[in-house]
Amino acid sequence: MSSIIQLLPDHVANQIAAGEVVQRPASVVKELLENAVDAGATDIKLIIKDAGKALVQVIDNGLGMSVTDARLCFERHATSKIRHAEDLFSLHTKGFRGEALASIAAIAHMEMKTKQDQEELGTHIVIEGSKFVSQDVAVLPKGTSFAVKNLFFNIPARRNFLKSDTVEYRHVIDEFQRVALAHPKIHFTFYHNGSEMFNLPPSTLRQRIVNVFSGKTNEKLVPVQEETEIVSIQGFVSKPEFAKKNRSEQFFFVNDRFIKSGYLHHAVMAAYDGILKDGAQPSYFLYLTVPPNTIDINIHPTKTEIKFDDEHALYAILRASIKHSLGQFNVAPVLDFDRDSNLDTPYHYKDLKGATPTIQVDGNFNPFSEEKPSKQFASYRKPEPTANWESLYVGLKQDTDENGSVTFENEEVTSSLFNDEEVEHAVHKTYQIHKKYIVSSIKSGMVIVDQQRAHQRVLYENFLVNMTVLQASSQQLLFPLNLFFSSTEMELIAELQFSLMNTGFVFEETNKDHIVISGIPVNVTESEVSLVLEQLLSDLQDGIPESSFSQNDTIAKSMAKSLAVKTGTHLTEKEQENLVNGLFACKDPNVSPFQKPTFITMRVEDLDKKFAL
Repeated sequence: MSSIIQLLPDHVANQIAAGEVVQRPASVVKELLENAVDAGATDIKLIIKDAGKALVQVIDNGLGMSVTDARLCFERHATSKIRHAEDLFSLHTKGFRGEALASIAAIAHMEMKTKQDQEELGTHIVIEGSKFVSQDVAVLPKGTSFAVKNLFFNIPARRNFLKSDTVEYRHVIDEFQRVALAHPKIHFTFYHNGSEMFNLPPSTLRQRIVNVFSGKTNEKLVPVQEETEIVSIQGFVSKPEFAKKNRSEQFFFVNDRFIKSGYLHHAVMAAYDGILKDGAQPSYFLYLTVPPNTIDINIHPTKTEIKFDDEHALYAILRASIKHSLGQFNVAPVLDFDRDSNLDTPYHYKDLKGATPTIQVDGNFNPFSEEKPSKQFASYRKPEPTANWESLYVGLKQDTDENGSVTFENEEVTSSLFNDEEVEHAVHKTYQIHKKYIVSSIKSGMVIVDQQRAHQRVLYENFLVNMTVLQASSQQLLFPLNLFFSSTEMELIAELQFSLMNTGFVFEETNKDHIVISGIPVNVTESEVSLVLEQLLSDLQDGIPESSFSQNDTIAKSMAKSLAVKTGTHLTEKEQENLVNGLFACKDPNVSPFQKPTFITMRVEDLDKKFAL
């Protein structure tokens, strides 16, 4: 009987390993950028085509590799950083050049050019699916260049699982931003399809954050700094008024490595407790430095999750340091809510001593004298009695009772509690319950409408009609609105600009970091424009649909969710009737745009059963 268990060939094992390391083009970007940083590069270029599906190239001016190292780096388990198993618990670098390169080379066409500074000639290697095609000597500049082409060319099933170019490009930007923010002293440039997307010169941490996200990032940052024996914290958090709907600007770095931690995120949110609106997310860029032997970074294949030895102390320190910074810069409210800030001591008067007051005494003052006191001393003058006291009682009706005494009353007593006009209006067609549901009677019983979901359905169908018929009406603004966004958000808005114009938005100007809006849809107020666009960007953070109809549908849903009346809003009787009538005039009144029921009905028979004994 033949053996059942067999050893896998190396190229098959590499393809399986690639499933853990390489999930999409952004995974390749992350590995190559981190390798370039570990190589000591001061200038790193990232070049991609078709969102990384066709090409991912990283060029650095780092140490480079010798001929032997250039060949060995593509072997499995090859590394320049690990010698003993204990080294895994004391890591000062990001990746190991060779750990991921073998996996990447197994599923793509790979070309590497590298040269050390002391060598005259470099090495040029070409690999296709783990097979070495050529290895030549070449004249090259100092450093290393990796070019990964045709990702997943030999695994069509994996390639078919890749998302659209828009989605994959956003993931590439996320990885690029994480590495660039962790190393502000390195010059990064990013090119996509021949266009320069980012050019980040060496700078301070604050300036790097501003260069990456542009817009009004600088004015919303509050510095955070704390030094303890357990952890060293520095970085920035945003002011509460600049909070966003999404979590696109939230970054934790531990020993210059980006991580994701729901536990630490909860510590940040606890520091903002009471000063954020519901659903708002603050931006933060926090850099934690801890001893390498107190963390374990190998609990996740992508190394984005870390286990700390003392999480509770870290939580308390982080929360306290952020709360202190918010209070120090007068961002968080103080305990005395009635305090008048105008009474605060100015900084230039803080250390000055107050002058001793002088007292003047009138030695000639006689309290029994009828002469008036000296003019230079203040005196108390008794107020004169009111001369026309009768005017206080003008308008009051005077009656005399049987005993002849005078009685007054403030207002006349009406004949009934409600007049006839009010009684007529007391017959309502609709009723609002707990500012959430609208109850209306029908022939068979009654209908109970969820006001928020119903309004979402009405707005959703109106927006869809406007966008498909291309006859959306706009209201012109007297003063155009200037709205600032990050570079990533500006790209999303640029792709959605045509669809937004069909809803009624008029774009007067579109710049690199802000837009100028001169017209808005008729059912959107000027104060709601920013909220609507923020909600739309939050809903589209996972990518923009490819087809125009899907784009219109997504925009209509997002705007309907933002503009619909919320639970807790009081509606007049006329507004209730218009909402109910508008709902049942829709093509599909039964469900909201998010497939939730908009109303329920109760028949008289059902009510009779409730009262039956």
